[in-house]
Amino acid sequence: MQWEDFFVATPAHTCTSFCLCVFKPTSGCVPLLVIVDVMSEFNVLDVLCICLNVKSFHNFTKPGEQEAVRCDTRTVLLGKGCLETNIVSPRSNHKKDKDRPLSGGQHQKDPVQIQPQEITLELRPGHPFTFEFKFQRAEGYPVDLYYLMDLSYSMGDDLKNVKNLGIQLLNKLKSITGHARIGFGSFVDKTLLPFTDTNEEKLKKPCPPKEKDCQPAFGFQHVLNLTEDAELFTTMVSKQNISGNLDTPEGSLDAIMQAVTCVDQIGWGNSTRLLVLATDAGFHMAGDGKLAGILEPNKETCQLDGNMYSKSNIWDYPSVGQIARKLEKQNIQPIFAVTENVADVYTELSKLIPKSAVGVLSADSSNVVNLIVEAYNKLSSSVIMTHDVLPEDITVKYASDCETGDKKETCNGVTIGKKVTFNITVKAESCIDTKSFNIGPMGFRERLKVNVKTRCKCECDNRMSLHEHCNNRGSVICGTCRCQGGFLGQRCECSLGEKDEATLKAQCRKDNGTECEGRGECECGVCKCHLTEGGQYYYGSHCECDNEHCEKYQNKLCGGNGNCRCGVCECFEDFEGSACQCRKSNDACTTSGSDCHGRGKCVCNQCVCMREYKGPKCEKCHTCQLPCQKSCIECLAFGTGSFAKNCSKSCSHLQHEMNEKLINNDCRVKDHEGCWMFFSMTEKDGFDKYSVKILKERECPEGPNVAAIVGGSLAAVALIGFLLLLIIKGFIYVKDLKEWRNFEKEKQRSQWAKGDNPLFQKATTTVANPAFTGDS
Repeated sequence: MQWEDFFVATPAHTCTSFCLCVFKPTSGCVPLLVIVDVMSEFNVLDVLCICLNVKSFHNFTKPGEQEAVRCDTRTVLLGKGCLETNIVSPRSNHKKDKDRPLSGGQHQKDPVQIQPQEITLELRPGHPFTFEFKFQRAEGYPVDLYYLMDLSYSMGDDLKNVKNLGIQLLNKLKSITGHARIGFGSFVDKTLLPFTDTNEEKLKKPCPPKEKDCQPAFGFQHVLNLTEDAELFTTMVSKQNISGNLDTPEGSLDAIMQAVTCVDQIGWGNSTRLLVLATDAGFHMAGDGKLAGILEPNKETCQLDGNMYSKSNIWDYPSVGQIARKLEKQNIQPIFAVTENVADVYTELSKLIPKSAVGVLSADSSNVVNLIVEAYNKLSSSVIMTHDVLPEDITVKYASDCETGDKKETCNGVTIGKKVTFNITVKAESCIDTKSFNIGPMGFRERLKVNVKTRCKCECDNRMSLHEHCNNRGSVICGTCRCQGGFLGQRCECSLGEKDEATLKAQCRKDNGTECEGRGECECGVCKCHLTEGGQYYYGSHCECDNEHCEKYQNKLCGGNGNCRCGVCECFEDFEGSACQCRKSNDACTTSGSDCHGRGKCVCNQCVCMREYKGPKCEKCHTCQLPCQKSCIECLAFGTGSFAKNCSKSCSHLQHEMNEKLINNDCRVKDHEGCWMFFSMTEKDGFDKYSVKILKERECPEGPNVAAIVGGSLAAVALIGFLLLLIIKGFIYVKDLKEWRNFEKEKQRSQWAKGDNPLFQKATTTVANPAFTGDS
């Protein structure tokens, strides 16, 4: 802070103690400090006040402090001397953009059931904000009911009753709501094996032969748009005939998906939307289409072509999750009107689909009207709050004033005219751009649009042009300087001159890192370091050093046994260690002749081993192997080998002695003559140093016996030749014996004929000369 007008009366004697006091401000001065001087020899108490003229509070930061210290809790800022009026702390708030009053229980043409209808929230990140949302069911709210019926052969009796329920159902609904519309659609299953018989005749008439009125097999067909004309409903439904398929489950989910996604084709309006599914069988779901070779998943879009589902045999069945998501998106509430044999199946399905109901049909669907009315009353009296997919980093929570709901976002038993209030809490976790999402009761078309903004920018409007706080080279904005062109610095004290701003700032970056390591301000290319948390200064050319962040031991900096210098402990004379935690000693490291067997360093009276040595004194290496190499052993023991000329120099790491006998033969290697050398090695202190005991006698192999080799070779050749002859002779004998036996068998089977063979012809041919007369 700038001290502009203050008055100090300094006593002639030395002050020995100080304390604070508080006085009421007088004539523009605020008494801040009382100096209490206690004079022991005079026992006199002199009290003086230092007063501050409160004209300027721009210099809130102390020399070396970051401007970031301006951002803190209210308590800390007040404690540092910031006036309450100078603290900027925006709070979360809201504005109601659309706030039409509720219609109440009265009948209106365009009833309003939620309040407000649009709201804008300005949120502080991390601070939840709660506002009220009111809901009140209005009388006469219109209802759209689409009746989706299973027309497989087993539903023949039910179809007869449904043809006559249009007028009765509309009248019943209108008595409750005043406005109602009804539509109709039907389904069976995919027309592929194994779901439907694909024989051409069976596709045309899938019903049993006795059934005269039977329509061709189909997946889903939309029959009648939503209408208030009960007579038209009766007429169109009366034209429908039963159909059939092979397996028991039906294509119910296929039909529901088309009824939900084909909003324009079916004519869904701004009303309470009900979808009644009437069936006596279970349903196929995603994955079942693979049985018919269908691999393409359901794409959740309307595919009606001439009121028929065109992708029935191309797309797989939808999943239950897809159905639940689409029903919620379109605010359609399903009512499963099913026979008793499948009621349990659809009860489990209803648990997965919010705002759905299950009713049990009689054998011929005669109770369907009462079933639908009861389900509608149950669904409409339950209010479940929901929302769209939320923007990232936005969370929403609900709390209601009703006691009937088992969840905070649910209220049950809400009758017409009853008002319910929900407390909706919205929280933004971080700064975001303006985002919007919708909130509302499930099953109702009305939605509250919520626009969310975050208050992340400085909202201070305190601006002073060319202020002396900035050396008359910049403006004061929210307490900080914004310099004119050509000037830099916390107080605009730096003139760029011939250098540009980038060049000056580059001088404050170490190795192209952060400017002044994030610990100071770059002023004219020189780092002005900030204060540390302990009140000292960072130091170094780039503020890279401080004396408060060294390693601690027993919660003391450098263990209390050294000084912290630029993040490294400088230990006192008798201490060592990264945190000066140890007294200098090597008692536990000493071995015969050296510390740690010469294989490590003694740190804090403990051996820190090198390489792969282990143990308290680095005495063992479990993974090391003895270097059983021949060169040094051969030259030391026998004066031969590759190292014979410089043996003492090349093999100085070995100390050897010759022995007549060895207890342990650790190594066995061959010399250059092929003789075996035997020796044992004992490791000495240090690395790669050994004591070697070598056996005097070598084992040399004897020369080859030429006569034995030649004689053995000839004998072997003769033996092999004799064996080959025996094998050949044996093979010929076996073959001749086989032929002789075959001849004997043929001889025994032959039978010689006693008469002449008619096929036999004599070997001689007689030729008569026709010109010969016999005369000689």
